Amino acid sequence: MTAFALGLLGLVLSLVVPAPLARARWAAATPRASVVLWQAVVAASVLSAVAVVLIAPEEISGALSAGPTAAAWGLSAALAVALLIVTRLVVSLVGVMRRSAARRARHRALLDLLDDAERSAALASDLTADQRQLRVLGAPLPLAYGLPGRSPRVVVTDGALRLLDTEQLRAVLAHEQAHLDARHDVVLESFAAFHRAVPRPLRNDRALGAVELLLEAAADDAARRRCGGAGPLRSALELLGGAVDPGVGALAAADTEAHRAPDDDALAAQRALRLARLAAAPTARWRSVGVCALAAGVLVLPPVVLVAPWLTDALSRLPLP
Repeated sequence: MTAFALGLLGLVLSLVVPAPLARARWAAATPRASVVLWQAVVAASVLSAVAVVLIAPEEISGALSAGPTAAAWGLSAALAVALLIVTRLVVSLVGVMRRSAARRARHRALLDLLDDAERSAALASDLTADQRQLRVLGAPLPLAYGLPGRSPRVVVTDGALRLLDTEQLRAVLAHEQAHLDARHDVVLESFAAFHRAVPRPLRNDRALGAVELLLEAAADDAARRRCGGAGPLRSALELLGGAVDPGVGALAAADTEAHRAPDDDALAAQRALRLARLAAAPTARWRSVGVCALAAGVLVLPPVVLVAPWLTDALSRLPLP
C-alpha cells in the first residue's frame, strides 16, 4: 500500500498540481517563495518515483510470500531502476547546461564584437554600472536583456536608449542585473532538465512557463527595491512592450528543445500581469514565509507520513543478530 500511495502522490504532483499552481494569484504575489514551492513539488515527485521503485518489490514479495532469493533479485532490480532514474536526471541536467553554455559563449563573443565600447563606458559611468558587463548595440529595435554565465553581460540597444530616460533605464538594467545576480538561469536549467528527463506521458509544460513568469516577477521586485519604487520600471515596460519579456536574455537559459516560446496572446497576458503587479503594493513578507512553509511540507511530509512507517515495519521484520 505504501508504494501505491507514493505512486499516486507522484502522479498528483506531476499531472494535477501544476495547473492550479500556475494559475494561483498568491503564487505570483510571492515569486521567490513560489519558485521554492515549485522546486519542492518537482523534488517530491522525483523522490516519490524513486521510493516507489525501491519499496514496491519488497511489498510484492511480502504479499506473495516469496523466498529470500526472489526478494534479493527484486531488490537488485529495484536498485537498478532507481539508479537509472537518477542517472537520466543527471545526464539531462548536464546536457542542458552544456548546450546552454555553448549557446551563451557564441552569443557573448558576438556581443563583444558588436559592442560600442565608448558608449558602453560612458553609459556605465553615468549609471554607476559595471563597465565589464554592460554592452551597447547599435540597433534600432528597443531591447534590453541580460546574458548569464561566468562572464555575464547586460545588453541595451540604441532603440531602448532613445525611448528611456535615465531612471527608466536604471530600472530596466537593475531588473536584468537581478536575473544575473540570483542566477535565475540555473533555476530554469534545472526545470528544463527535469522536463526532458520525464517520460513524455508524464510531462507538463506548465512548470517551466510558470517558473519563468515567477522569475520575471522576482526580478521586477528586486528592481523596485533598488530604484526606490516601481514607477520607473513600470513606465519602461510600457514603452518597451515585449522587449524585456521572458525568453530573450537570462530566461533564455531553458533548453529550447524542452520548451516552446509563448505566443503573442500569452506574452500580452504576461505583460499585463507584470504591469498590474508593479502597480500594486509590495506583498507582505509573512505571505512568503507561509509559501516557504508549504514548500517544506510538500517535501518533508510524504517521507514522514508514508515512508517512515513502512521503514519501521521493514526493519522490525529483519532477523536480529
